[in-house]
Amino acid sequence: MSALVIENAAVAAVDAAGTEHRLGHVLVQNGVITAVGAGPAPHIEGAQRIDGSGCLATPGLVNTHHHLYQWATRGYATDHTLFEWLVDLYPVWARIGPQHVAASNAAGLAWLALSGCTTAADHHYVYPSGHAADLIEVQVAAATRIGVRLHLARGSMDRGVSDGGLPPDHIVEDIDAALTATADAIDRHHDPAPDSMLRIAVAPCSPFSVSTDLLRESAALARDKHVRLHTHLCETLDEAEFCERVHGCDPVEYMDKVGWIADDVWLAHAVHLSPDAQRRLGAAGTGVAHCPSSNARLGTGLADVPAMLDAGIPVGLGVDGAASQEAGHLGEELRQALYTARQLKGPHAMDARTALRLGTIGGARVLGRDAEIGSLEVGKQADIALWDLTGLGHAGIADPVAALVLGPPAPLRLLTVAGNPVVERGELRTADTATLAADLATASANLREAGNV
Repeated sequence: MSALVIENAAVAAVDAAGTEHRLGHVLVQNGVITAVGAGPAPHIEGAQRIDGSGCLATPGLVNTHHHLYQWATRGYATDHTLFEWLVDLYPVWARIGPQHVAASNAAGLAWLALSGCTTAADHHYVYPSGHAADLIEVQVAAATRIGVRLHLARGSMDRGVSDGGLPPDHIVEDIDAALTATADAIDRHHDPAPDSMLRIAVAPCSPFSVSTDLLRESAALARDKHVRLHTHLCETLDEAEFCERVHGCDPVEYMDKVGWIADDVWLAHAVHLSPDAQRRLGAAGTGVAHCPSSNARLGTGLADVPAMLDAGIPVGLGVDGAASQEAGHLGEELRQALYTARQLKGPHAMDARTALRLGTIGGARVLGRDAEIGSLEVGKQADIALWDLTGLGHAGIADPVAALVLGPPAPLRLLTVAGNPVVERGELRTADTATLAADLATASANLREAGNV
């Protein structure tokens, strides 16, 4: 659409000044925000006008860490530690093919959109032999189909069980194959433009599944291609023990030695950071994807996000893979992040507006896109969530931001990406959800049955 006006809504711009309007408007022209303000919207000839009465307009949510392929393996290993969970799931993931990834990515991105997400980072690191290029293509197609922005973090693993790692040998790649495939994905798909719908990151999986050589060479590749770096770090105490035993230092020290503590890097989880590690990350501008519900599901611990923010670490939210966080609802992570901070440090540790910042401009900063998305400001991309707070679940809560963050998941009156409607009145407009669900159920059953042969 060429012009869109949202009016009569509460507005939380999530800009540097914390601008809010009890009754305001947002104007969109050609996919870009051209006005945000209080009171009635200016008249624009031919514009589509959306009545936001009873609604809250915020930036679209930014998901900084996911494993979309895992939507086909939800409900496995529900009472395991992380390492136990991985040992159980790796053999299942070794059977994935393009049909499973296509179904899980489409379903997962659709569910993210229905939870208010307009930009998603996906970390895919399992590439069974012969399928590497095909899996990238089906991921790209799924994002195009659903209509959300995708940061595809092309993962890799080269340290199997025989080399002291955790994954089975038959699902790891050699260094040359992983780097070549990653470079090809960047060359084919990465779009650095401000309005980009697709960016590629270099993303070896974790210190316990990747060699030192692959970490170093991945960093060199990312910087040569001018893309970002992503991996898991400090998720569990087991990981810290592994790094101490194998590398003689803690995980952050190890990653610093191989060139990964920098402002073009973001790390998933970072649950177990020492004060020195927090200072290192903050000084370097290294980002963190905070995944509170996944951390709770696996019992890995409470990430100290207030301390991270005090140290200057960019922090965004992630739902993580759906096999370790079956709900997969990004809107719910706002509340879970606030609860986690308060469980750790008391009732003043985090307020509702800080939680909303984590899910919007915080995530945009983590992905290196805070100049383009993450707040409702003139010149930014029109990625807008219009939350309907008129129902029973939010009735009587006077503060709309508190209603959104602390109340039950709010339905969407509208979700736009670059001004294009993806969700309207709680329904996905870009694909049929019944078809997505049926395709996902088929893919999940196929994987289960293949394992029983």
